[in-house]
Amino acid sequence: MQTIRGFRDILPEKICLWQKVEKEAKQLFEAFGFKEIRIPILEKTQLFARSIGEVTDIVEKEMYTFADRKGDKLTLRPEATASIVRSYIQHKMYATDPIRKFFMIGPMFRRERPQKGRYRQFYQIDAEIFGVESALIDSLLIFLLNELFKRLGLTGLTAHINSLGCPECRPSFQKALLKFIESKKDRLCENCIRRMDKNPLRILDCKVPDCKKALVDAPATLDHLCRGCEDHFNTVKSTLEKQKVDFIVDKSLVRGLDYYTRTAWEIQTTTLGAQSAVAGGGRYDGLVKELGGPQTPAIGFAIGFDRLVEVMEQIDKAPEPHPLDLFIVALGDEAIEKGYHWSCELNQADIRTEMDFRGKSLKALMKRANKLAARYVLIAGENELTQNAVILRNMNTKEQVSLHLETLIPELIKIFKK
Repeated sequence: MQTIRGFRDILPEKICLWQKVEKEAKQLFEAFGFKEIRIPILEKTQLFARSIGEVTDIVEKEMYTFADRKGDKLTLRPEATASIVRSYIQHKMYATDPIRKFFMIGPMFRRERPQKGRYRQFYQIDAEIFGVESALIDSLLIFLLNELFKRLGLTGLTAHINSLGCPECRPSFQKALLKFIESKKDRLCENCIRRMDKNPLRILDCKVPDCKKALVDAPATLDHLCRGCEDHFNTVKSTLEKQKVDFIVDKSLVRGLDYYTRTAWEIQTTTLGAQSAVAGGGRYDGLVKELGGPQTPAIGFAIGFDRLVEVMEQIDKAPEPHPLDLFIVALGDEAIEKGYHWSCELNQADIRTEMDFRGKSLKALMKRANKLAARYVLIAGENELTQNAVILRNMNTKEQVSLHLETLIPELIKIFKK
């Protein structure tokens, strides 16, 4: 049996780097006032169709959707924002305090073409803020991402930012865009032509090389912003400048989801030489209302966890796992039984202890202790038990001491807790 194509195991040898990222992210998010939320992996399909957009690659091609036994259409979550918004509305969080900060870490699912750094079950670190319209919050999230990546050792960080406007100014842009697209229609792919009427903005996100070339001179949202959106974007830029966050205004950046409004961004790093995107996000002030809640400004981002770890593997050796404190060399049935109880007591005291229950020889057990890189070995055989004492051996210095059985556990705890 093999894993499904596009899915993978993350083995114990690799997990330390994942845990390092999670630890840094949780510490930083909590310092900035975020609280962890955990959301279901399965949701009703309509949640993603309404929030992400019916005319998007995710909804049209990539979602894992199926009917359950009652015929209800369900989908494995392709992203986290829609589910967190659903939770915010369902539990009426806005009624007690509309201002909320959430983060979550977990798997997402999209049936994309598997390739290096991209999987059909992939992981995201997600953060969302509800109830704050201020442009300072946009800058805060970009600053937060920048700080997290610096702590993880990434270099050459640049935020690509753009403003997508709002319902007031977007119609003017879409009119200009449609006029431009009509003149390039013969150079566009079938998907782009199909989206002209339903969602022309998605055309700018097309990855087909010929389409990208044809759209180089397409109108920019920045040229059609209303006064409110323009002021909002100017505040984002000036704040990032004051905080010394490197950024560039990228007129071609539109992101791949329908719900974005105003500020959208992507964080790129040159850690591996060429530019590589490791996170993206934006504001979605209309989504809470669209999904049945009250009008609530909101904003968030997602970090591609798999891609981030891939980058870090090139620059940072995975941290060593916590070393084994003690290996119990138990020789004979009586010693194995006693060793079992000792190991349980020591593990309860947070002293990492292992032993072998297979009745191996002293030589084989010492070899096992070396393989596990144990700091100490406790040797207990028939002679030691007869003398009511066991031998504790320091595997680095080779020094040995004798410990009485009556006070064994307290003595060991004292040694390891120094």
